[in-house]
Amino acid sequence: MKNLNVKWIYLLVLSIIWGSSFILIKKSLIGLTPYQIGALRTLFTGILLLAFGYKKLKTIHKSKWKWLLLSGLLGSFIPAFFFAIAETEIDSAVTSILNSLVPLNTILLGFAVFKIASNKRQVLGVIIGFIGTAILILKGSELNPDQNYLYAGYIIASTLMYAANVNIIKRYLQDVKPLAIATGNYVFIVIPALIVLIFSDFFTIEHFKNPALPEALMYITILSVFGTALAKILFFRLVQMSTPVFASSVTYIMPIVALVWGVLDGESFNSIQLLASLLILFGVYLANRKKA
Repeated sequence: MKNLNVKWIYLLVLSIIWGSSFILIKKSLIGLTPYQIGALRTLFTGILLLAFGYKKLKTIHKSKWKWLLLSGLLGSFIPAFFFAIAETEIDSAVTSILNSLVPLNTILLGFAVFKIASNKRQVLGVIIGFIGTAILILKGSELNPDQNYLYAGYIIASTLMYAANVNIIKRYLQDVKPLAIATGNYVFIVIPALIVLIFSDFFTIEHFKNPALPEALMYITILSVFGTALAKILFFRLVQMSTPVFASSVTYIMPIVALVWGVLDGESFNSIQLLASLLILFGVYLANRKKA
C-alpha cells in the first residue's frame, strides 16, 4: 500500500513538472532558436547532473554503458531539439497533448520488441486515454487552424523514442540507481550538445545584444534544473518501482497541466477539451487499477 501511494505521488509531481515544461520551451523561443534551446537544455542539465552524480558513475557495470548511451540519445538528446522545433509552429498545450502517445507506444514497443507483457485492462485504459487525446487534438486543430500540424511529426517521433527509452530502462537498467542512469545518459550527450550550440550562432555579438536573451536563458535554466535534471531522476525511480505503462502514464496527466498554462498564456481551450481531459484521467486510472 505504501509503495502504491508513493508511485502515485511521483506520478503527480512529474506531471506538474513536465506539464510546465512546454510553456517554458515556448517562452524560451522568444530569445533562442530551437537548436540553441535543445543544446543549452542538454548542457545545463549535464553540468548539474555531473556535479552531483559523477561518483555514481563508478557503480555502473561496463555492460550497462551501451544501454545508457542509447537511453541518453532516445530519452534526452534528440527529443530536446524535436520539441523545441515543433513549438515554433504548434501551441505548447497541443504539443503536450501529442506527447500523450507515449503510453500507447510503450505498450506496443514493450510487447513487440522488449517482450514486456501488458494485460487487457492496461491496453483498454491506454486506448481510452488515446481517444481522449485524439479529441483534444481534433478540437485544438479547429480552434487553431493556422498552425502547421506537419510539425506534429517531430512530437510523434519523440514519443516513439520515449517509449523505447522507458522499456530500455525497465529491461536493461532496472538495477542501476536513478541518479547513475541520469548522469550516465549525459556523459555521452554534453559534447554533441556543445558542438550544436557552437554552430548555432549562439556565441555571436549580435545574439548577445538581443534584449530577449536574458529572459529566455532564465526560462531554459528553470527547464533544465527542474523539467530535465530533477524530473529524470524521479522518472527513472518511478519506472523501477512500477511498470513501464504506469510510468509513461505521466504523459496523460501532463496535457492537463500544460492546458492550464496555455490558457493563462492566451491559448484557446473549451469545455469539450475539458471533457477529453477527464477521459484521459479515467484511462490512466483504468490502466493502473489493481484487480479486486
